[in-house]
Amino acid sequence: MKIVYKDGTVADCPEQEELEVIRHTAAHIMAQAVKRIYPHADFGYGPATERGFHYDIDLGDTKLSDEDLPAIEAEMKKIIKENLPIRPSILPRAEAIALMEERGEKYKVEHIDDLPEDAEISFFTQGEYVDMCTGPHLRYTKALKAFKLMSISGAYWKNNAENKMLTRINGIAFRTQAELDDYLKLLEEAEKRDHRRIGKEMDLFMLRDEAPGFPFFLPKGMEVYNSLLEFWHEIHREAGYVEIKTPQIMTRALWETSGHWDHYKDNMYSTTIDEDPFCIKPMNCPGGVMVYASKPHSYRELPIRAGELGLVHRHEMRGALHGLFRVRAFTQDDAHIFMRPDQIADEIRGVVNLIDKVYTKFGFDYFIELSTRPEDSMGSDEDWEMATNGLIDALKSMNLDYILNEGDGAFYGPKIDFHLRDCLGRTWQCGTIQLDFQMPINFDLGYIDADGERKRPVMIHRVCFGSIERFIGILTEHFAGKYPTWLAPVQVKVLPVSEKSNEYATSVYQKLFAAGVRVELDERNEKIGYKIREARQVDRVPYMVILGEKEVEDGSISVRDRATDKTTNMSYDEFEAMLLKEISDRA
Repeated sequence: MKIVYKDGTVADCPEQEELEVIRHTAAHIMAQAVKRIYPHADFGYGPATERGFHYDIDLGDTKLSDEDLPAIEAEMKKIIKENLPIRPSILPRAEAIALMEERGEKYKVEHIDDLPEDAEISFFTQGEYVDMCTGPHLRYTKALKAFKLMSISGAYWKNNAENKMLTRINGIAFRTQAELDDYLKLLEEAEKRDHRRIGKEMDLFMLRDEAPGFPFFLPKGMEVYNSLLEFWHEIHREAGYVEIKTPQIMTRALWETSGHWDHYKDNMYSTTIDEDPFCIKPMNCPGGVMVYASKPHSYRELPIRAGELGLVHRHEMRGALHGLFRVRAFTQDDAHIFMRPDQIADEIRGVVNLIDKVYTKFGFDYFIELSTRPEDSMGSDEDWEMATNGLIDALKSMNLDYILNEGDGAFYGPKIDFHLRDCLGRTWQCGTIQLDFQMPINFDLGYIDADGERKRPVMIHRVCFGSIERFIGILTEHFAGKYPTWLAPVQVKVLPVSEKSNEYATSVYQKLFAAGVRVELDERNEKIGYKIREARQVDRVPYMVILGEKEVEDGSISVRDRATDKTTNMSYDEFEAMLLKEISDRA
């Protein structure tokens, strides 16, 4: 695939950059189509993204909806058919501003003003359309083979809520039509698995306008929630963790000392108590530090692994909220490990093994990303180098491959992120390990070493699930609501065929309930086929116990397995033993 760079150079496109170039070109073709249909359109940014492309556009009083997308797509196809050459040019700053002003592109003029004085300002032209851009691009419009416009949304200019809301047109583009078709099939499957729809069908949770971004968990959702927490408690106890709980609201001075106020205040909720400023915690770490600092420590006590299932609050833009995936209040399965410098490698290995145990339990594979020092970091070069090398050494000692993500660490230290893949191939960043030399300094933490001297501990921040709420959303879509039996909100439904078997069904229900099984009895006067379909398709119950006159007569039960859709006749004792083992093993 040939592409053209801003200096006019034509070359073969590196394979790893092909999609980005295709999508960037698609954004320009879309903008040209919009300009033809709506001549008053004024364009902001139009980048390629990991999932496609978009363009933010000021259309004045014109309001677009998804119903307008086919007309824009049709105009794009005309532009592609015209096979317009895409030609680059570079202009001096004054000429660039004059060109954009002449074309009525006030957002581009503002963008030029934001660039350094010596910045090279390049443009790409296709037919009558000119766009300020660094490229590269396809050489001709006809080279765009497969695209689709997906939706209309809103976006603030420069992502600043104080600026005007622009219209964002979102699209996707691929190398071939076959790739596009595969992607659309994937989206269709993802839509079927949407955790918001499944959560409503299964009565797991609800979202209300009275509490935007603050989910309500319903009784069945709490069964899933609590089952996850039971698993969390079990594996952390085995790994030598203790558990703590820290306050929801703490003085703002604490967050200033930790560094969160300077780096995160726009996302924090604040209040005043007794005329003093306080904050609702967006993170658990300062509370964990307070617990450590509450008494002296000896080197013999370290490492201290303190876990906390802490509810945190973070202010997210309302337009960014999305089911359980992006909320304003969530529970982090946090832990903070306080250790000696010589314990760093062993502790990181321990956390990696713990996170691996969690993801393996759910059938996820994952890849690891190492994020290094960001621009707004705190601390010395020496501490950052030591922390980063500590993470690298630990990964190398475990023969683990990782992707380097420059500049994306936490403000207090580098981090290892775990990106899991679900059954649709989508990736989710959940687990993280952050090595922190700064917070122990900020809070003057210490321990008495073997030589009697006071030394500074090193701190690890880590999560496995990340957010319990978000992880439940991921699991819901991964399993399409068909949770493993140990996690399912209802593990067994007892279904009497008719009133004649109600008494026997009640006795079976009572036995299962007494055994600790999450069981429901459906005695409604409905046909058995209807009750089975509802249990399988809506409630997604792992096992249905179907009881008719035959089962009453011989004291047996007929069990339909969701996984195989086969019905097997067996004794009650046989089923209970099998079921309890499956739940106990978290199979």
